[in-house]
Amino acid sequence: MILKKEKGQGLPAGRHGRINLVLVDDQRIRQLNHQFRHKDKPTDVLAFPMNEDGVLGDIAISVPTTRRNAKRYGVSYQAELKRLVVHGVLHLLGFEHGRKMRHAEEIYQKL
Repeated sequence: MILKKEKGQGLPAGRHGRINLVLVDDQRIRQLNHQFRHKDKPTDVLAFPMNEDGVLGDIAISVPTTRRNAKRYGVSYQAELKRLVVHGVLHLLGFEHGRKMRHAEEIYQKL
């Protein structure tokens, strides 16, 4: 897994890039969250945009947090994992939290 903290701008139209997806435990996601966001707590998903050498970026997802969130939201583990993958990919493409991102999540979760 390659980890860099950079702002992603997405790929130019028609280009393709690899995404590295890593499933981790709460301890590892907490370390990454602390290292890159200065927040000393576990989180569900972190995205690390790169846009270099054919790599769009990395997405790290905490399996235990995903399981807890699925139970809390009343959805399956697979549905919550899919939501987090979509969320991470949108961050890699340059989306910030807000109305446009929520709308894009809704569209891509239906695919």
